Amino acid sequence: MSNLNNVFKNNKAFIPFVVACDPDFDTTVANIIALAEGGADIVELGIPFSDPVADGPVIQAADMRALTNKPDLTMDDVFDIVKKVRLTTAIPIVLLTYSNIIFQYGYAAFCKKCAALAIDGLVIPDMPLEEQTELKHFTDKANLALIPLITPTSGVRIAKIAQAASGFIYVVSSLGVTGLRANFDQNLADVIAQIKNVSAIPTAIGFGIHTATQAQTMAKFADGVIVGSACVQIVAKYQKMAPPYLKQYTQTMKQSIASTLDE
Repeated sequence: MSNLNNVFKNNKAFIPFVVACDPDFDTTVANIIALAEGGADIVELGIPFSDPVADGPVIQAADMRALTNKPDLTMDDVFDIVKKVRLTTAIPIVLLTYSNIIFQYGYAAFCKKCAALAIDGLVIPDMPLEEQTELKHFTDKANLALIPLITPTSGVRIAKIAQAASGFIYVVSSLGVTGLRANFDQNLADVIAQIKNVSAIPTAIGFGIHTATQAQTMAKFADGVIVGSACVQIVAKYQKMAPPYLKQYTQTMKQSIASTLDE
């Protein structure tokens, strides 16, 4: 069982996202610590990639900032960020990455490194369930959750994906890529219900959520809320001064999400 399962016990999880090395190594470390101090339950750390197919303009820009500011950025630099974070906090961390990055590093070496740093899971948008067999051999050995994405159009595949999931299930709120939204798919509650019919794995909704009211609404029927672009925008605006603003934002979002436990 993944360590992530404990996060959701009697709790509604807030899961913010930041991009590694945006704007630089030390600020990323400080950002993750600030998110933890603000009450985040899990931090999703994005690995900069030149072709992030699931990400909208805000996160694409963050990837480009990171790769421009540090052209020689390597996966080991990202691991070093986590290593430094671990000197201060044990907050669960999941990595959002793409399959080519893990393949190039080597499945065995990548998963072994994740285990050594107490990284808890992977979100890999371009690796569908049917292509996970080889990697899963190594993630299972490392107690590393492979966190799947389920979308409003997953349809008949929902049961198959949910039954194979570990850690939690990332429920995509809308069609398209990441980015702030005012409107979400109207069938999200039904999607969550379909998942719950076949699996006890927690669900967390992401893509587009950015206000406390939106987060509260989603938390009424999901087990957690994921926020990416809004956090990345804070980093883009405040750069090296972002940590206290991320902490304040996290406190507001967590309070709103937690309020649903009393309903």
